[in-house]
Amino acid sequence: MRIECLGGDDPELAVVGGIHGDEPCGINAVERVLDDPPELDRPVKFIVANEEAIAAGERYLEEDLNRAFPGDPDGPTHESRLAARLTEELDGCLVFSMHSTQSYDGTFALIHEPDARVRPVLKHLSVDAVVDVGSHSDGRLFDAVPTTIEVECGYQGSDQATENASRLLREFLGATGALPQERTPEADSVPLFRLDRQIPKDEASSYAVYASNFEQVAEGEPFAAADDREVTADEPFYPVLMSPYGYETVFGYTAQRLGTVEEFDQLAE
Repeated sequence: MRIECLGGDDPELAVVGGIHGDEPCGINAVERVLDDPPELDRPVKFIVANEEAIAAGERYLEEDLNRAFPGDPDGPTHESRLAARLTEELDGCLVFSMHSTQSYDGTFALIHEPDARVRPVLKHLSVDAVVDVGSHSDGRLFDAVPTTIEVECGYQGSDQATENASRLLREFLGATGALPQERTPEADSVPLFRLDRQIPKDEASSYAVYASNFEQVAEGEPFAAADDREVTADEPFYPVLMSPYGYETVFGYTAQRLGTVEEFDQLAE
C-alpha cells in the first residue's frame, strides 16, 4: 500500500485508488496528482491500495478487498490483512474512493447512510446519479469507514474512466476546501437512489441485458436474458450496476428512486 500526504500533517481527507487491481482509473488519477502536486489548503492523504493485485493485473489476489472490510490484521488472506491496515489508515477521514465498472459508461457516486460531512460534498460532484447502497454494505469500505464516498468513473480500463476520475478527484478536493479553486457550483437535480435487492441470474452459456441503468423498468417488461430465457420485472424498478457479465451470479441490483441530491437533507431527517 502506497501512502503519500500533501498539504500538511494530520489529514482528515483521504483519496483512494486501486482497491481493485484491475481498475486503473483511480490509480491513474492519484498518480497524476502526485506527479504534479497542487498547492493544497488542507492536508490530504493519497493512497494506492492493493499494489500487489495491481502488479499482478488482477482484481484481487485472494478475496475481493471491497468485501473484506474491516479486515483482520492476522487474517488468512492478503486482502483481509490489507483491509485492516487500510481501515486503520483511514480512521477519522472523509474518504473518496475511485472505481470503474462493466455496466455504465457515465459516473455515479455510492454512499451508505451519509452524515453531515458527506452530504454537502455530493452536491459538488458532476455525477449522473447518487446511490445509497442500503443493506448492501457488508464488507465494503463503508462498513469500516462510514464517511466514504465511492465513485464509479466509467467503463473499466477506458481512457474516459481515467479522465472522469481525475475530474471528480479535483471536484472532491474543491468541495472539501483542499483545492478551493476547483470548487464547482452545486449540481442541479441529480437523482438519488437506494439499492433494494440483487437480481440473480441462472446458470447459462450467454447473458444479455436490455435495460439501461437508472432508467425505470416497468412491471412485466423483459429486462435481461439467460440464454433464451427472458427475465421479466415483477414490479417497477430502477436498474443499477446492471450488466451481462459484471457479476458471476447476479445481473445487478434493483433500486428505488428517493428524490434528488438537493433534497437529501430533508430526506435524511
